[in-house]
Formats: sequence, C-alpha cells, structure tokens
Amino acid sequence: MELVIIGLLGGLITGISPCILPVLPVIFLTGGAQSARFSSDADGPAPASRWRPYLVIAGLVTSFTLVTLLGSLLLGALGLPQDVLRWAGIAVLVLIGVGLLVPRFERLLEKPFQRLARRSEVQNGGSGYGVGLALGTVFVPCAGPVLAAIIVAGSTGRIDVGTVVLTLSFAVGVCIPLLFFALAGRGLVERIRAFRTHERGLRIAAGVAMLALAVGLVFNVPQLLQRLVPDYTAGVQRQLTDNPDARRALDLGGLVTDENRDLDKCTNGAAELESCGAAPSIRGIEGWLNTPAGAPIDLADLRGEVVLIDFWAYSCINCQRSVPHVVAWDDAYRDAGLRVIGIHSPEYAFEKDAANVAAGARDFGITYPVALDNSLSTWTNYRNRYWPAHYLIDADGAVRHIAFGEGNYAATETLIRELLQDADPAVTLPEPTEVADETPDAGTRTRETFLGSAKDVNYGGEPAYRAGEGEYRLPDEQPGGSFALDGAWRVETQYATPSGTAGGGIRLEFHAEVVRMVLAGQGEVRVRLDDGQEQTLAVSGTPRSYAVAEGKDAAAHVLDVLVSPGVEVYSFTFG
Repeated sequence: MELVIIGLLGGLITGISPCILPVLPVIFLTGGAQSARFSSDADGPAPASRWRPYLVIAGLVTSFTLVTLLGSLLLGALGLPQDVLRWAGIAVLVLIGVGLLVPRFERLLEKPFQRLARRSEVQNGGSGYGVGLALGTVFVPCAGPVLAAIIVAGSTGRIDVGTVVLTLSFAVGVCIPLLFFALAGRGLVERIRAFRTHERGLRIAAGVAMLALAVGLVFNVPQLLQRLVPDYTAGVQRQLTDNPDARRALDLGGLVTDENRDLDKCTNGAAELESCGAAPSIRGIEGWLNTPAGAPIDLADLRGEVVLIDFWAYSCINCQRSVPHVVAWDDAYRDAGLRVIGIHSPEYAFEKDAANVAAGARDFGITYPVALDNSLSTWTNYRNRYWPAHYLIDADGAVRHIAFGEGNYAATETLIRELLQDADPAVTLPEPTEVADETPDAGTRTRETFLGSAKDVNYGGEPAYRAGEGEYRLPDEQPGGSFALDGAWRVETQYATPSGTAGGGIRLEFHAEVVRMVLAGQGEVRVRLDDGQEQTLAVSGTPRSYAVAEGKDAAAHVLDVLVSPGVEVYSFTFG
C-alpha cells in the first residue's frame, strides 16, 4: 500500500509538471475533442467512441509501463538499438496524423482491423488506444526520486512485484491529470457552438498536432521548450521521498559497500570541503565519448588532478539547465588541472544509444570525456539517486564535495578553485565563470532548505553541520538565504531535533513572501518574524507542512524559531 501511495503521488506531481506540456495538444485534440458528440452526428459519419479519452490514456499507461520496465531488457536480448521503440512510436504518430488529415489513408490503416470489429467501432475509436501506445513510447516525464527508483530497477533487471506496483501506480498518477484534460477538452468542444460546423477542422488540427509532436521529437524540440520553463514541481517531488520510510520503500541510496560507505560523510551542497572517503571506481561502462579511440578512464590514473564527476542524462530537463555550468567549469579550469568526467546514466531506453548521447553532448558543447553508464553500474556504485549530481574529488582521490540536483553552482565552483590551489599552490586561476543560474526561482526567493544531514543546504551557522548530536551557536553575521542553529541539536539523515530539555533555536535569513516548515513529532514551535509578529504552532503526527509566515513581500526577512523537544524539523520551503 505504501508503494501505491508513493507511486500515485509521484505520478500526480509529475502529471502537472512542465514535462507534460508537449503532449497536451495531442491529448486535448485526439483524446478529447475527437470524442465530442454533436446533434449532427445522426446524419453524418459514425460518431467517435465516447471511450476514446480512456483508450488514449490506457494505451499510454500500458506502453509507458512496459517500455520503462522491460524495454531495455527486451531490446538488449534481441540485439536491437535501444531507441527503436522511440522511433517506432514517432512513426505511429506520423501515420495516425496523416490518417487524420487524409481520410482515404485512414481507411487503409483501418482495413486490417475490420475483421476484428465493425467499421463503426474501428473508426475513431480503436485508434485511440494506438495513439496512447505511441505516446507512451515517446513520453519523457521529469526525473524525480520515484521515477529514478523505477528506472534503476528496470535497467538493472531487479524487477519484482513491488517494482511493478510502483510503476503502474506512477503511470496511473501521471495519467489522471491528462485524463481530466482530455475530458475537459471534450466538454469544451461540445459546449462551443462554433465547433459544430467545424468538425473536419478539428480532425485536421488533431492531425497537425500529431505531426508537429512527431517532428518536434525528432529534433528534440520538447526538451528545448521545457528548458525554458522552470520545473515548479521539483521541490514537491523531493518532499514526497524525504523521509526514511519512503526512502526504504523505494530503495533509494543504493547498495552500501566498503567502496562507497564513506560517502555518507558528505552533506549535500556543503559550503566547505568535507572528507568522504576514496572515490568509488567508474565501472560497468559500455563505451566512452571524447577520449582517444574511446579509451576508458581509470580514476587511479588521475591522481594529482582535481576531478569533477557529473551524473547526467541528455533528455533530463534538470540536467539541461545544469550542464552549461559544468561545460563552463571545464573550459575555465581544464588548463589549471581540473578533469571533468560526465557519467551518462540514462533515464530511458533511447538514451542508451551512443549516437543519441553523442548528439546531445555536441548540442551542449561537451568536449570532456563522457562514460556511457547504460547498466547504471557506476550510478549504483556511487549510490546516486539524482539527475544531475556532482561529485568533487581531490588530487589524492578522495571525495570532498557532493551536490544533488540543480543549483549550488557558486559553492561548487568555489570549492573547485580551492582544490586546484591545494593541488598546485602556484596555479594561476581565471576569474570565476558567469553562467546564469536558471534553477527555478533563482534570485527571487530562498531555495528550499533541508535540515537533514543527507541534504542540508544553506547552512550558515557555527560550528560545521554534522550528523549526530552537537552544540550550535548563532554566528555574529549570518549570510542571506541561510539558516543557523542555536543550542543542543541531534541531526539525523532527514531531519534535526533539539536534544536538550530547553529546546533549540533556528534563525532563518530568507527572501520570500511565504515560509512553510515541514515538521513532525510532538510539541510546539514558536516563531517570530522580523522581531515583531509572533505565533505558536502545535505540532503532532507524521511530517507535514506548516505555514509560519505569510503575506509578506519578497524582501529580506529574518525568522527566529524556538523548537520544543520532541519536534522534528525537516525543511523550510518558500513561495
């Protein structure tokens, strides 16, 4: 039941994300508008099936589930290219689109099915499921922890009943908003009188939309468009899985071995260098790009140089906003001793095709080595769970910094420069790079702030933030957009909780109109905004979001929080 809930919620969040924008016109026109009924239907051709929206969505659920779980394994067993399903889906979209534009061609497509059903049932009805099947092979939702768990299981062959349940529930969750959109499209068309005399126009519009989607997919236009739209659901996706129960259910974090055990000593996005053990090896790589004759790279051969490992996938929207920073660092610091290695860990089967990855790398201007981690062996060895993810390794081969997801670029670059100077005190470094941070809401409000040791960000207090119990104090000068603790606290992987009988304090410097805290446990939280407005919140139960400041402008503010013993503080979110 827990997997079903996580899958449904993860799918629902994805279903309202920017990633579904490219398929909405097709869903609206072929799933919704074409199933509209008009009074003229009795005198005209056989009406479209009222089940058409459900058939389209059912087809999408079916193909997305099968392709995600079994596509890579099946194609590998048959020795077929990994993107053959994607191209087959595009071809089907083209055929259906042409059929909508040219009725005679549509009749030719329908002829093979006439033995299975009456013509009236085939026309406009049966093809709805075909449209959904085609869409499921080309549909690329935004990456998130839930989808990552599904993809890793499918790519590594670790598919069990739980994985199937999670995948089906995720697919259903994604499709629920799409079904509402299709049904809304049908209702809209039926209510607007002008459409009743333009039924042929609706078919033509649906055909054009289908062909436009197919052409756009060939040239990766949807990814280019999505890059311009911030993923406003990313924070909610992370909140869904930022608790121990969800992480255990999804098996996030990978298999712990002696080689990667010390990675837990690194905190996500830390502002200072940390020591997190020897870097795990790069293993299970199917091929290399941008190396002499495709020669592999061994981290042991790079001792004496600073290494940045970037986990990415070329169609991942989050990666597309992150890669320009990595490319800029490679250009700026390569001569100073930085070696960048891209670990391309595919989300989807078509991303396993070396030609597709090479084209994606060229589009981004990537000239540094790229490892094709098609079996996700290196991803698993690093216990990674995010696209993108950066691992910074010093000249002695130790991991010194980890940053998950978008953002944190300035801190990562600062630490790159520090390690380069440690490796060669005589090195001359260029000016810091100036690539615009396109992380959603960058510069307009403080980024989501986590207090757990696994993902803490924006910490600006004293002493260094560490897992376990410790005494903290507020700094004399706290950076903007940061938090600091005061008193005795115990920092767990996902949250922090006061360890003293007097409770613990938090000071938050932020820019936002709304502040919410994700809290759990039993007790109360007293908050004071800008030394003025005060309120007390009663906290009980499992983690949920509490509003602590609302109705303010997005200027700089200070929030002082007193947390009683027994309350667990997971994060601050901003709106």
